[in-house]
Amino acid sequence: MKNFINTLKNIWKIDELRTRILNTLGFVLIYRLGSYVVLPGVNSDALEAANQASDSGLIGLINIFAGGAFSRASIFGLGIMPYISASIVIQLLGMALPYFRKMQMEGESGRKKINQITRFLTVAITAAQAPGYIATQITNKAGVVIDPSGFWWFQSVLILITGTMFVMWIGEKITDKGIGNGISLLIMIGIIARLPFAFISEFGSRVSGEGGGLIMMLIEIVLLLLVIVGSIMLVQGTRKIPVQYAKKIVGNKQYGGVRQYIPLKVNAAGVMPIIFAQAIMFIPLTIAQAVGSDNITGFVSTFSNHYGFWYNLVFAALIIIFTYFYTAITVNPNQMAEDMKRNGGFIPGIQPGKKTAEFIDAVMSRITFPGSLFLALIAILPAFAVKLDITQEFAQFYGGTSLLILVGVVLDTLQQIESHLLMRHYDGLMKSGRIQGRSSVGMTANA
Repeated sequence: MKNFINTLKNIWKIDELRTRILNTLGFVLIYRLGSYVVLPGVNSDALEAANQASDSGLIGLINIFAGGAFSRASIFGLGIMPYISASIVIQLLGMALPYFRKMQMEGESGRKKINQITRFLTVAITAAQAPGYIATQITNKAGVVIDPSGFWWFQSVLILITGTMFVMWIGEKITDKGIGNGISLLIMIGIIARLPFAFISEFGSRVSGEGGGLIMMLIEIVLLLLVIVGSIMLVQGTRKIPVQYAKKIVGNKQYGGVRQYIPLKVNAAGVMPIIFAQAIMFIPLTIAQAVGSDNITGFVSTFSNHYGFWYNLVFAALIIIFTYFYTAITVNPNQMAEDMKRNGGFIPGIQPGKKTAEFIDAVMSRITFPGSLFLALIAILPAFAVKLDITQEFAQFYGGTSLLILVGVVLDTLQQIESHLLMRHYDGLMKSGRIQGRSSVGMTANA
């Protein structure tokens, strides 16, 4: 406890770090306040009553990421999700089209061009999603909109677009003037905002005498902690490949001759496989709702039950497939082998060039398999939690995208704080070792 207090004092002593933390808290406060500002002309009480039984499935997932703003018809109702969608599209285009791949390799100038294209694409996606959001979540519920005129539709769409762009601006400002990756942090804040209500709901159901009492509640907390530990292991797990660099003598100085390591991540794909798999799993239900056909009711009912056996079996299989797919397109063994050869490095016992690329590819295949299985297990854990009579709200924190985002963002933020401490010769947050966070770039696309 004393060390923890001393660490907090050291953090507060560093002017830059203190300013960054206060900036982050200020931007987060603005974001949370904005999530409670309802669109003009919307009856919030009537909307809350109408949403009591509809906070599930894709809507429930989006609402978790938006911190409840989606169901409240807030000015930040669409949140940061359009920006994340635009980022994913740009990332995929960079893998498929030479034009975007060239921009990614142009350094700072290319990054600015990509950011500008991403912003324009965000506006387009938000403009396309806003009318559908208003039609399906607001105007189709009796008594919610006082006067759904054409002008009201226009102003609501415009406000939603502006709100999303403002949230994106807040995220960029947090990255620039605060701590951590701003976009990822906003998603994490939205998820955490739901945790106290889920905990209170679960606690109330246990102490009411219907679910095993406080002992069962303690068991649930212990299980949740174990799942968090497992998620941390998945996020931080790496396989280190030794790389030896040849000695070079230039004048009286010796260069190279040292051994370093290539850290290959067990879960190089992050949460992207879960996001892709969830998108695929929602397609049948979306098509059925659009067509309105009764012939596929049995199929749709099977795959609309997110806690059923067949849904989770197919969901886990898709996650494993997408983990291999996304790892294959993000990790390039040939490029890694070429870079090592160019810098005079080699893996002991492996011939440089093609053999090195084949070795790295084989290692990635071996470590990706258990990583994909573990990722699939974490993704379907909420279904097991519901089977144990845990409320659906609290079960969402036992796995899936929410938990992995929480773990990844917290580790990344703590790593940045520790870097500031170590640069100024203070003890880090962990005296026994160093905190290792995951890539914020993966988070921006992964959320």
